[in-house]
Amino acid sequence: MKAAAEAPRAVGILGAGRFGAALARLCRDAGIEATVASSGDDPAAACAADVVILAIPLGRFRTLPEELLRGRLVVDVMNHWWEIDGARPDLEDPTTSTSETVAAFLEGARVVKALNHASVWELENLGRPPGDPDRRGIAVAADDADDKAAVAALVDAIGFDPVDAGPLAAGVMFEPPAEIFGSDATAEEIRTMLDRFPRSQRGRVVARARGEA
Repeated sequence: MKAAAEAPRAVGILGAGRFGAALARLCRDAGIEATVASSGDDPAAACAADVVILAIPLGRFRTLPEELLRGRLVVDVMNHWWEIDGARPDLEDPTTSTSETVAAFLEGARVVKALNHASVWELENLGRPPGDPDRRGIAVAADDADDKAAVAALVDAIGFDPVDAGPLAAGVMFEPPAEIFGSDATAEEIRTMLDRFPRSQRGRVVARARGEA
């Protein structure tokens, strides 16, 4: 990952559920302005922030304001839940990550995958200052090094150690049902899980689908 960037001054969060609310509180505690927009709000102010966090159910990603997000730095924290979204071949395709699907829809947005594998409990309870031995890790995947560094700075500012997971396609390694998902793990534990993902059941499924087995 590139040298540390500065944390954003303002974050917009699309999604006012418990996860979005926890992120907003963490940002404000870190001195970062946070604007939250629910599904019934005008999203313009949130989309004008330095970083925009997508915290709605993934199955509704096509309702996102694509024009407002064009050119913006966007953090995808969304996940596919079969129980909520039902069968969605576009979100279950092992040849791609869900963040790549979102990026293809949000043409021109700079999409970074991060924070999706953290539990709400982790966000609410496990943020720690740098150097704390109990600090948890957050995987960050993006194709652009500067965008990845900016989101890593945000992750660090809100109390977690950023872990470089590679390009956006690598986001598949921390989607459900991958081992990292919901693990509340340290940065070192996350690096170990990323290393062994290709040998996991999910990793083998992805490799076969991508012709890498």
